[in-house]
Amino acid sequence: MDYKANYERWLNHPAMDAATKMELTNMGEKEKEDAFYTNVEFGTAGMRGILGPGTNRMNIYTIRKANVGFAKYVLGLENGKERGVAIGYDNRHMSYRFAIESAKVLATYGIKSFIFESLRPTPELSFAVRYLKCAGGIMITASHNPKEYNGYKVYDDTGCQLIPEWADEVVKYVNEVEDELDIHVCSDEEAYPYMTWIGEEVDEAYYKAVMGIEINPGMDKSGFKIVFSPQHGTSNIPVRTCLGRLGYDVVPVLAQCAPDPDYTNTKSPNPEVDMAYELAIIKAKEVDADVVVICDPDGDRLGVVAKHDGKYVLMSGNQSAAVYLEYILSQMKEKGTLPDNAVMYNTIVTSDLGELVARSYGVDVEKTLTGFKFIGDKIRKYEKTGEKQFVFGYEESYGCVVKDFVRDKDAVQAVLTAAEAGNYYKKQGKDLIDVLNELYAKHGAFKESQIALSKAGAAGAARIKEIMDNLRKDAPTEIGGVKVVAVEDYQTSVRTENGNETTIDLPKSNVLKYYLEDGSWIAARPSGTEPKCKFYFSIKGATVDDAASKTEVFQKDMMNIIGE
Repeated sequence: MDYKANYERWLNHPAMDAATKMELTNMGEKEKEDAFYTNVEFGTAGMRGILGPGTNRMNIYTIRKANVGFAKYVLGLENGKERGVAIGYDNRHMSYRFAIESAKVLATYGIKSFIFESLRPTPELSFAVRYLKCAGGIMITASHNPKEYNGYKVYDDTGCQLIPEWADEVVKYVNEVEDELDIHVCSDEEAYPYMTWIGEEVDEAYYKAVMGIEINPGMDKSGFKIVFSPQHGTSNIPVRTCLGRLGYDVVPVLAQCAPDPDYTNTKSPNPEVDMAYELAIIKAKEVDADVVVICDPDGDRLGVVAKHDGKYVLMSGNQSAAVYLEYILSQMKEKGTLPDNAVMYNTIVTSDLGELVARSYGVDVEKTLTGFKFIGDKIRKYEKTGEKQFVFGYEESYGCVVKDFVRDKDAVQAVLTAAEAGNYYKKQGKDLIDVLNELYAKHGAFKESQIALSKAGAAGAARIKEIMDNLRKDAPTEIGGVKVVAVEDYQTSVRTENGNETTIDLPKSNVLKYYLEDGSWIAARPSGTEPKCKFYFSIKGATVDDAASKTEVFQKDMMNIIGE
């Protein structure tokens, strides 16, 4: 794609609005190249990019183009026009505008839309699709990305993000749009008859479903204190409403409760980053809280900090999910409600600890590719056949779903699970870290970590491709002095072990995974939503300290192997 010609096309287009034209005029050459060298693309979680003018940016024109593709997809569904599309949006810059633009494009094609009257978390959008029996859904969000970003996610009629088979159909329609600047969009007045505002009714139905996930609803909640932060995002009202109605003592981080597209009072809105917890931990120390929970801005991922031996300890997504699993499955077994055909889902870059916990209770485990849509799709398939019953699904990146009335990650459900588990174990004289340590003692100690190499722009994309290509051409035979015993290449769907090749029964994806002789593994994949190449480390050791020290060695050697 010739970025200069693309830039000139936008700059000189007769329909270009004055504000965007001014931004285009002020662009430097490097900025022009990055904004116009390619089109913003769908990844593991939809379309996401930096706000601003350009084909590789999030703006009303690229949003319209995406919606043309989705509208044509919906038209191909049974009664798609009437069933319509539910639309949600978060607190980010341009989110509301993008939601309205989406509704207007849908209206142009005669498709109804059901739009939340104000910001809502992503899982509630998934719930709304199911509750309203819509043909699909749209969520305007960039999750935990920096404030400069926004994004666009699309859902099927089960409330699950579109799997590749259906997303490819949308992409085909999107690519048929020759010029995103020439898309006809009906006026506000013409769109209104197709638009319905939604709010309280869906809220109450969602809250009722979330509160219904309690396993021990009669448990006394006094003496257990929770500090909560929505990180200036969408989860403030849902989380505080549900916890409050259930009788929990919740202390909000008030400075981070107001929706704010600039995330003014947090150093990072990402629960995977330590500095995101600073204000919450200060508040926890003030009130002597048992647990700290913070949601990412769109309310689909949850970070947990547990008080342990007088200190506040941050749990990784792998660790918190393993503890949730232990609590849920142990309680279900005790109450006789654990199905014989129970199944738990997680991804190929998720720690082995959760799998070991699940199997210890006789629960089957199935792996999916990265992206919660693959977990949602598994739920859909088994829901139809009845072959297996879902009990839990999660990713390492702090996202899980407890009950399947939502088909995406749900931090509101996760908050209630963390609260109930924490309260239950406190009554037994333990905290969440104590339970985690018990799991390590039973199943082995694991240390999970991630290195995300940021590689922005055209040069960055080329470097990410080079890294993955080189790993395929010259695969390491050992890492950190430990022998590689098996390699899985999800691009070719081939697992190689002892010279023998077997087929991987998952959709193709640009992921490499190295299994080491000591029970550890390392995986590499380009991010589907950010200009990053990600390396996942799941290191097994005799003790937690042993696993941690080994992790440093593996990380250093892996970076040497790729030349970083």
